[in-house]
Amino acid sequence: MSVGFIMLCHTAFDRAEQVARYWAERDCPVVIHVDRRVGADRAEGFRAALAGLPNVAFGPRFACEWGTWGMVAATQAAAELMLARFPDVRHVYLASGACLPLRPVEELQRYLDQRPHTDFIESVTTEDVTWTVGGLDAERFTLRFPFAWKRHRKLFDRYVRLQRRVGYRRRIPKGLVPHMGSQWWCLTRQTLSAILEDPRRPVFDRYFRRVWIPDESYFQSMVRLYSRNVESRSLTLSKFDFQGKPHMFYDDHLQLLRRSDCFVARKIWPQAERLYRTFLAPDHAGSAMAEPNPGKIDRLFAKAVERRTRGRPGPYMQSRCPNENWENGRTAAPYSVFEGFTELFENFETWLAKSIGGRVHGHLFAPDRAHLAGEERVYNGALSDSAGLRDYDARAFLTNLIWNTRGERQCFQFGPADNQAVSWFMALDANAQISVISGAWAVPLFQSNVNFSEIRREAARLQKIEGEHLSILRTPHLKARVRVWTMADFVENPMEPLQAIVDEISPRTARRLTEAPRMVDLTGFGRFLQNLKNQGMQPHLMGDFPVGEDPQEPPARHGRPYLVKGAR
Repeated sequence: MSVGFIMLCHTAFDRAEQVARYWAERDCPVVIHVDRRVGADRAEGFRAALAGLPNVAFGPRFACEWGTWGMVAATQAAAELMLARFPDVRHVYLASGACLPLRPVEELQRYLDQRPHTDFIESVTTEDVTWTVGGLDAERFTLRFPFAWKRHRKLFDRYVRLQRRVGYRRRIPKGLVPHMGSQWWCLTRQTLSAILEDPRRPVFDRYFRRVWIPDESYFQSMVRLYSRNVESRSLTLSKFDFQGKPHMFYDDHLQLLRRSDCFVARKIWPQAERLYRTFLAPDHAGSAMAEPNPGKIDRLFAKAVERRTRGRPGPYMQSRCPNENWENGRTAAPYSVFEGFTELFENFETWLAKSIGGRVHGHLFAPDRAHLAGEERVYNGALSDSAGLRDYDARAFLTNLIWNTRGERQCFQFGPADNQAVSWFMALDANAQISVISGAWAVPLFQSNVNFSEIRREAARLQKIEGEHLSILRTPHLKARVRVWTMADFVENPMEPLQAIVDEISPRTARRLTEAPRMVDLTGFGRFLQNLKNQGMQPHLMGDFPVGEDPQEPPARHGRPYLVKGAR
């Protein structure tokens, strides 16, 4: 008793000829179906190339459009020819022209001889299917699909929506429980003949003719009616990506294919010379009696899918950039954003760089240019300080900066006068640490020497922008670590928040601050805010600055700072 192969071919006929010849020359009958859409000259040339092999036959031709009944009809016709022409065949193995045997056919024969009544076909109910892509699992059995999805996609989608709207449901033939699974199976003669000779076959065929992708459900469902023993797995290695498209195997997958211990693999690149030369060699040795186990390489495929869809944290690529929330982390490393600190403290950037030992930039999103650390004009990765280039894609500017400098903590200043295009991006970035002294933007206005009417207009504009920015930082979807102080609260005790910020940036150093950076002179700031109120502008983001009570700069600390808790 032997195993016979059905091959469904539509392209790469030189490779299909090699595989068919390999099986036929080892006393395995082969029945070949050539897609009717293939030109007559190519089909006849393929037939002529195998004419000298008596155990190779060609079945009736059908047009096999993806997702339609033609694939099942072609398989049925080829199976009927196989059973009629080759009575010694006990198992029938369905393969494609892009398949390649990974182990000697003698090993497959011995494996099937030990399991003479076992059908190998992936067959699971729709409730247990997790791999369907496109939103149609149970519905593929309850709706009608007269239009080909690839050729008439608009008609396909409209007809599906119409059926859903009117509540249409097809009646499933009595006794049939729909199952799904891989198209590539190996069935016993008894089971396959029972399916093909069933008196109710016209009923079943008529039903499955309007099922979507029937080649993944017809035999998978019918086998449950007749099989004595179903192994719900395929002996063919066939992997699919996250879009439902089959993985292509190339020459550098040689060792990967060997590790799977499967008998056949698809889909093989036609130009994979090394694979065809290795696995079709006369002296090729397999893994004697090893159980097919594609699970051995599942981890590598899962890792490949993750790398393709998520990528590395920080950089963007073609498959992720157009898709919101496909990022594997919006940026590549943690960074810190300071809002209001340079306005409140003198030489804050220099002080912070010494305190944390990191790179501190100025206002990267200022209107005139990106104020890079050290007033550089070009930074790591040829990142320009040009405002025009930066504002063309502000988010890309930030992500490139963090990626180009990964390994070194980046800190920069931000404020309401800057380009706000990155506000939402930073708020939803888990790598962002944002510290805000609200209302500190008023200090440069307080120190400016311009007409008060202009100051009032500018203060109103900046306050509106910062108010919207703070609303973003209060979103329930916030992922950044955010601290917000009003200017009045911060000025009253600046050491504690500064220490908390430094500790979070450099947690391993445990460096205690002995003095705060020098604060700008705020004498008369309370009166300035009152004048804004008198002019009709209500400054509310600074906190409570009473008129006549000017804040005092905290004295320098030369010892370890400590906190005294009073009794309540």
